Amino acid sequence: SHFKYNSVNYINACALYVVMISAIVMTMLGNLVVIISIAHFKQLHSPTNFLILSMATTDFLLSCVVMPFSMIRSIESCCCCDIMLCTTSIFHLCFISVDRYYAVCDPLHYVTKITISLVGVFLLISWSIPIFFAFGLVFSELNIIGAEDFVAATDCTGLCVLIFNKLWGVLASFIAFFLPGTVMVGIYIHIFTVARKHARQIGTGSMMKHIGSESKMKASTKTESKATKTLSIVMGVFVLCWLPFFVLTITDPFINFTTPEDLYNIFLWLGYFNSAFNPIIYGMFYPWFHKALRTIVSGMIFHPDSSNLSIFPACA
Repeated sequence: SHFKYNSVNYINACALYVVMISAIVMTMLGNLVVIISIAHFKQLHSPTNFLILSMATTDFLLSCVVMPFSMIRSIESCCCCDIMLCTTSIFHLCFISVDRYYAVCDPLHYVTKITISLVGVFLLISWSIPIFFAFGLVFSELNIIGAEDFVAATDCTGLCVLIFNKLWGVLASFIAFFLPGTVMVGIYIHIFTVARKHARQIGTGSMMKHIGSESKMKASTKTESKATKTLSIVMGVFVLCWLPFFVLTITDPFINFTTPEDLYNIFLWLGYFNSAFNPIIYGMFYPWFHKALRTIVSGMIFHPDSSNLSIFPACA
């Protein structure tokens, strides 16, 4: 029978389901903690954290809307959401790098330049452009021009994939990943260059005339440097997780779509796992994440006025 598996196949299938379900649950719960923490605790209401909140919402939606359908190989149109949410994530990371640029390179004007209203514009762009790009591309069918025969011969019941012709394989990957990724890497390289310069200036005392005291300057620089380092790790992990998939998206049309299904799945799920990694990174580097998690798990979040709790360590 078609539904019979030998013992090896059954064990392999079970193992894959365990790994995938674990990834989905971890992604869902981890990002839900980030969303609740930043939305609930007033002390976390800052431009940077609002961008992190929106990106966590993207990852949470990925775990709810895309990953389960991908796991069960549904014929539902998960591909539009797949492209949209991945592109949304990288747009968020781009704007976070802009936020970090001003926080580290122009700290005196950070509060006046990175305002809540500007963050609102960032979020609007981060969500609207990927939506129009992903759904516009799929429904216009520009991506399959010249590949109609292959699409017609493809049985989608076993694998829900979005097929790109040679032109759009390159263009989509460039627009959604390589261009913003290159911009981000360039910005972070510049940020760390400036941060090292500031550190040397603090050591010699040449910046003390701009800031009231040495201790205040050192504390401010340390806080911003730690936040920048954490978010650059988030960006680096994102690039490493999604790079193989986008390289495959470019090369596959040029090798007549001969990429093995297993390899495609590995690269795709490596990208999905990125959404589970972000809360882990926050937990490793942000003390407020630990405090927020304890508050949520213990039920203290339901206490009156819990949104005004001090979420940062006493030394922060």
